[in-house]
Amino acid sequence: MSTNQKYALITGASSGIGYELAKLFAQDKYNLVLVALEPDLLNQKATELKQQYGVEVEAIVKDLFKHEAPFEVYDEIKAKGIQIDVLVNDAGQGQYGLFAETDINRELDIIQLNIGATISLVKCFLPEMLARKEGKILNLSSIAGKTPGPYQAVYHGTKAFVQSFTEAVRSECKDTGVTLTALLPGKTDTDFFNKAQMEDSKMMEQSGSNPAEVAKDGYEALMAGEDMVISGFKNKAMVGMSNIMPDHLVADMMKKQQEPKED
Repeated sequence: MSTNQKYALITGASSGIGYELAKLFAQDKYNLVLVALEPDLLNQKATELKQQYGVEVEAIVKDLFKHEAPFEVYDEIKAKGIQIDVLVNDAGQGQYGLFAETDINRELDIIQLNIGATISLVKCFLPEMLARKEGKILNLSSIAGKTPGPYQAVYHGTKAFVQSFTEAVRSECKDTGVTLTALLPGKTDTDFFNKAQMEDSKMMEQSGSNPAEVAKDGYEALMAGEDMVISGFKNKAMVGMSNIMPDHLVADMMKKQQEPKED
């Protein structure tokens, strides 16, 4: 095997943007630690990456909805003697529906996954990166983090947190050799919308971005040490427009895009 001896840890790595990012790291001969929930799919993808790119791939099956899971991931990696040079927090889910009617337990799980797992893994690996004066972190934000999101109120709120958190910790790490980057996709052709039960949303009538193109935008921004990248011209335009509109009007605009389709 020919690798550069560096390791990238990627959550949500068995499909979608996470898997496309894994391929980009493997192409650059990074060894990989992949974390996901579905063992069969995760092991299949790990084997494919190992065979295609000739890198070391460790697969860790873990339920990041659980509070203790990120710390268990960290302990397993340390037990293997692996140093993580790049951390990618990709795992995330949403739930569709009016907040007054949705399942609070599902939403608390989403907050744990989208926020809790992200900050826990950064907390684990950032001090080591700072001690080495070298390291990169990519957090999956979203254009949802730039706009209030009726019918996805909790998901949009979690991504607003991820965006703010990433920019704040990035500032704390200025001139340390460690950079944090936020990747902001829009609607992307992944399994996210099925898991969020969004089949009836008008959003599903819009075309989605290719996850490979989104991953490429994020990878290039990460490697360049940029603070954030909005993937796709249409998404850049939407965020630019929302930045100059009052929040209540942005929320109403998003409500029209995400409300249920007419029968």
